[in-house]
Amino acid sequence: MNSNKYSLGRVGRLLLLAMFGIVLVFGSSTQANAQALGWEGETGVFVTPLAYTASAEGQKFHPVVAYHYFNAGSVIGDFHEVSIEMGVGKRFEFGYTREFHNFGGDPALSPLWQNGFDIFNAKYIVIPENSYKTKWVPAISAGFIARTGVRNVGDYLKWTNDPKSSNGSHNEDFYAVATKFIPTPHAGPLAAVILNAGVRETNAELWGMGGNAPDWTARGFGALAFAFKGPDKSTIIFGTEASQQPHHPLGFSNASKEETVLNIPTTLTYCARVIPSPKHKLNFDVGIAQVAGQINGSGPTAINLKARHQFGAQVSYGF
Repeated sequence: MNSNKYSLGRVGRLLLLAMFGIVLVFGSSTQANAQALGWEGETGVFVTPLAYTASAEGQKFHPVVAYHYFNAGSVIGDFHEVSIEMGVGKRFEFGYTREFHNFGGDPALSPLWQNGFDIFNAKYIVIPENSYKTKWVPAISAGFIARTGVRNVGDYLKWTNDPKSSNGSHNEDFYAVATKFIPTPHAGPLAAVILNAGVRETNAELWGMGGNAPDWTARGFGALAFAFKGPDKSTIIFGTEASQQPHHPLGFSNASKEETVLNIPTTLTYCARVIPSPKHKLNFDVGIAQVAGQINGSGPTAINLKARHQFGAQVSYGF
């Protein structure tokens, strides 16, 4: 494979780690509710959506931009994404993300992941947080994510067998999510606890990075995070997420042939978010994701995607 692709991944990691250090050292005052975009461009944690939107007090339209990087390992390769999200009023957002993919180095498996695809999303807050004059009602939102031009895994095999499908496949998520921000009553370093849970109806495998799933299925997701007061009134948030995946990618669920059955586990992430300044609405995320290791059988037919503890980073900035 081209060594420049691997150099790009290494340089990206070094730059993002350097930015992380700068944020920690020079971060000033902040608020825990500053907007940050998740992996697919929607306001979210690391890979799962929150019920909040990219809105800002006193602004009818509030754009947020982001860059995302994920090292999916030597087999799958690296992913880079750029996003723009528009908050409209207090309850609606929509946006676009472009995903770029650098190939892995396994000659047998890496070609299953082709060039990137387009991602569109929108979300609406159905019930605002603390509605009905309460302090316990979570924010509840509904949204969708649509991906076009997907040529990964089973979609790649379909594409090679049917040239008419050269534009790739598409897949979608339709989800509902509830989020609750719980401030702590004491004056210690713990400022708040954030709870997040939802369900999505999806026909995508690993948000399109694993191509399509054979059918539509309901999958749950959730997150737990703790917000701490940082230096100079900054905020540092530590969290973890879990997101169920469809069990098998498209074309790899034939139970009569053990060697073709690929079993995709629940995705787990462990992440941190730094919010240095409310004036600039800057957020920086780093995380480790457990995606997929050995995904079928054992012996000579075993397939190991070598993507069990993978590094990712994201930067979001609101205007």
